[in-house]
Amino acid sequence: MTGHDTRSWTIHIRKDYLKFSAAHMTVFPDGGKEALHGHNYQVELEVELTEPPTLARLLSYDVFKQALRAVCQDWDEKVLIASDNPWLEKLSSDESEYEFRLCGKRYVLPADEVVALAVDNITVENLTRLLFDRFWETLGDNRAIAWREWVAAVRLRIDESRGQGATYSVRWGAGRAA
Repeated sequence: MTGHDTRSWTIHIRKDYLKFSAAHMTVFPDGGKEALHGHNYQVELEVELTEPPTLARLLSYDVFKQALRAVCQDWDEKVLIASDNPWLEKLSSDESEYEFRLCGKRYVLPADEVVALAVDNITVENLTRLLFDRFWETLGDNRAIAWREWVAAVRLRIDESRGQGATYSVRWGAGRAA
């Protein structure tokens, strides 16, 4: 090997409890939509490091697991609504109910069972990006993470069913995590 080799170490985190169960309706470009249905979404994380995890750079997987678990819990057992969808019309301002029309169909749900997300559609691709952003923000609140400068990339994957999902990746230049 030469001095020009690039090496990395990847941490994989996949636990049965890193999941959320949620209902949604994907909207199609013609204004049609899927029926309201749910998935048991499974979340997986990969963190690529530019330096080996030596004793001086030992990191706790628990920090990642706690941050992921916290953001998954926010969406668990909720109906996810795309608040930026052009086919969505919010009908009521009643704080106890979330009344809306989506693609011409009217729905009324308990407000505490709805999470409105700032996207144009509830797809696994959008959920992966949003969950990553929330995870990274939650992780960033923990200032005990002294190893952040060795993070080269982070990949978050959500499977909506076995063998079907999406991955969102962020790679930083020179191994510097923002």
